[in-house]
Amino acid sequence: MKTNVFCLIFLISFGSLTAQKIYSTGQSYKADFKVFVVENEYQADLKVYKVSRPYEAKKNTGLWYFSNAPYNSDKKIYFCENEYEADLKVFFVDYKYQAKWKSSEKKFLLY
Repeated sequence: MKTNVFCLIFLISFGSLTAQKIYSTGQSYKADFKVFVVENEYQADLKVYKVSRPYEAKKNTGLWYFSNAPYNSDKKIYFCENEYEADLKVFFVDYKYQAKWKSSEKKFLLY
């Protein structure tokens, strides 16, 4: 019984670690990392789809829910104006199925 409870708690905790609830801050020093929005899909590390409900933002797949408060988010980001400042380059897609990592070497930023 104790093992089952421990496993359940672990699974719930792990699910929240990989969620994609994002808060966009106006100051770069408050952000976990900096993001630059590219104009072309091929330039991006991650193709992002903006979901409208927090429960839709699952795993580390590029489905982002933008929170209105930093305490409701998993990660805080800053949208920078120059590509060279960015830790991650993203391209916003029109459909959910298009969201995915193009370059997996930066996945660690969202864990």
